[in-house]
Amino acid sequence: MSGHSKWATIKRKKGKTDAERGKVFTRLIKELTVAARDGGGDPEGNPRLRTAVAAAKAANMPADNIKRAIQKGTGELPGVTYESLAYEGYGPGGVAIFLEVLTDNKNRAVAEVRHIMSKYGGNLGASGCVAWMFEKRGIVTIELNAADEDTIMELATEAGAEDITTESGSYEVITTPENLEQVRAAIEAKGIPMVSAEVIMEPQNFVKLDGEKEASSMLKLYELLEEADDVQKVWANFDIDQELLEKLA
Repeated sequence: MSGHSKWATIKRKKGKTDAERGKVFTRLIKELTVAARDGGGDPEGNPRLRTAVAAAKAANMPADNIKRAIQKGTGELPGVTYESLAYEGYGPGGVAIFLEVLTDNKNRAVAEVRHIMSKYGGNLGASGCVAWMFEKRGIVTIELNAADEDTIMELATEAGAEDITTESGSYEVITTPENLEQVRAAIEAKGIPMVSAEVIMEPQNFVKLDGEKEASSMLKLYELLEEADDVQKVWANFDIDQELLEKLA
C-alpha cells in the first residue's frame, strides 16, 4: 500500500476534530461551486458535479449546503470566482507531489505553496514534471464492519468496479473515474455507509523513505500542504514502513 494511503488511514483512526471537518466542508463547497459553474447545476449531465455531490454526501454535508454551493456556481446565488490550478514538485528524497488547487487569488496560492515546500525540503517544479507518475482512479472507501466482503464484491462488480482491496484496514473499491458515480450509487442504494467516494491521483511508482528525519519532514510537508487554504488535494508517492509511520504519527 502506498505511503500516502497509510498516512490517510492513520489520520482517520485518530479522528477528525470539528475544525478539520470545517475545512473538509470548505473544500467540498469550492469543488461543488466550480463543478456547477463549469458544467451546469444538474448532476445527471455533469460528471464532475456528480462526483462532488457524492463526496459531499459521504462527508455528511447537509443537503442545504450542497444546494447553496451549486447555486453559487450556476449564478443563482452570489459567490466567489475560483480558478482551478495544478502545482507539481518534489519533496524530501525526491518524492513526487501533485497538488490540486482552487483559489480566488493565484499569487497568494502559489506563494503559500512555495513557502511550505521550501521550508520542509521540497520545491515546486515545472508543469508536467511529475503528473506522468500518477493515474486517475475512482475510489470508494467503506469501513470493514459496514458489510461483508462478498456483499461488497457482488455489488461493486455488478456496478462496474475493477477491483476491491482491504489493505488499508477498510474496503477500497477501485473504479475508473467514469464509473465512480454508478458504483457509489449502487452501494448507497443498499444502505451501506461510505467513508468517501472520490477521484484520486494514484502513484504509479513509489519512493521509499527509510530515515526518520526525511520521513518526518515529508509527513510534515504533506500535512501542511493539506491544511493550506487554497489546496484541495495533495497526492504524493512516498512510502514509509508502517512501524516508522506510526511512530512519527
